[in-house]
Amino acid sequence: MSKEEKRYEGDELNPLENMMSQLRNAREHIDITDDIFERLRYPDRVAEFNIPVRMDDESVESFTAYRCQHDDALGPYKGGIRYHGNVSRDEVTALAGWMTWKNAVVGLPFGGAKGGVVCNPKEMSDREVEGLTRRYTKAMRSLIGPDKDIPAPDVNTGPQTMAWIMDTYSIHHDYTIPGVVTGKPVELGGSKGRSTATGTGVSMLADSVADYYGKSIYDATVAVQGFGNAGSVAARLLDEKGANVVAVNDSAGGIHDPDGLDIADVERHKAETGQVTEYGGATAIDNDELLTLDVDILIPAALENAIDASLADDVKADYVLEAANGPTTDKANSILVERGVRILPDILANAGGVIVSYLEWVQNTQRYSWSEEKVHEKLDDRMTESFGRVMEAHESIDTDCVRTAAYTVALERVAKAHDTRGLYP
Repeated sequence: MSKEEKRYEGDELNPLENMMSQLRNAREHIDITDDIFERLRYPDRVAEFNIPVRMDDESVESFTAYRCQHDDALGPYKGGIRYHGNVSRDEVTALAGWMTWKNAVVGLPFGGAKGGVVCNPKEMSDREVEGLTRRYTKAMRSLIGPDKDIPAPDVNTGPQTMAWIMDTYSIHHDYTIPGVVTGKPVELGGSKGRSTATGTGVSMLADSVADYYGKSIYDATVAVQGFGNAGSVAARLLDEKGANVVAVNDSAGGIHDPDGLDIADVERHKAETGQVTEYGGATAIDNDELLTLDVDILIPAALENAIDASLADDVKADYVLEAANGPTTDKANSILVERGVRILPDILANAGGVIVSYLEWVQNTQRYSWSEEKVHEKLDDRMTESFGRVMEAHESIDTDCVRTAAYTVALERVAKAHDTRGLYP
């Protein structure tokens, strides 16, 4: 039995099968030819690398790495790189597909890609992670480029990782090429507002959802699963808007206060201790308890498969805003929709990151930069417009599922691009 087969105990927990199921659901509502749909079922390519790294003790350890390029009908491939022990071929393929649909649903001129390395960077020194990153960049340098495939940060990677990739790629081309990655430090051509863009986009979407359904963010109760970059930013911004964030967690555990957490203070506590647990005045809570709290808004912002069929009947939130990629399995999604829970899918809800990545890429291309205020204005416009487009589709097709509506918007756009471009030769 392969590593992937051992990891996934059936199709429900396989992110690739979940992505394909979502695609099939959308196809029922739009006119798309069999040949184009068949092409979109498979990635253009999946590259697998063996990455040798000299460790601090002078031993050499080999790491398995991937880069999947799903589709480029709309433009260059675009997608993050994650460093995690659960990275697999199926996972990066699913995530690359999700990036194709995410870019399409928010109207960006990109296709989808994703990469990852099977490792635990928390158990590695900075020098070891740098060595891993530079060797990985060298291995995939023929696949990436500012007009070909543009990586970005994802789980356990960030601006420093992107700086190493940019530097390594530039060295091999003998001149500085900032547009090869997004999510870089501002000093190296990164965009202001990029590091907080995913969480900011979730917060903006929450405003649109509240307006659409005649609700108010003020005093709405919120639980956030995953207090990393996206989750912590979304929690802080919603707290500043008057929402009542009652629970958050990270990989070490969670905390709950029905009267509301002081999110700025929780952020300070995590910065000092490395985790949210043992925060004064809050009660410890496990992951399943957080996901099933009776709240207005649930924000899964960790990894995929957070809400599966075994948990779906116990989810009490009215709205689920998916800040993570693939946090709800297809079976769980069906159960939640049937129960009347409104799910704002990942390809829309967490698109803030790739939207500002696009703005960074544009700024690099123009050798120009915008203020953070201008970036947020452009992000808000794109999120609001995309939400409106998805809800129009939701109202016009025979489905109670917002996810399916979002996929119809994305699939129709990509299919039209393929049809217009034709098939060579």
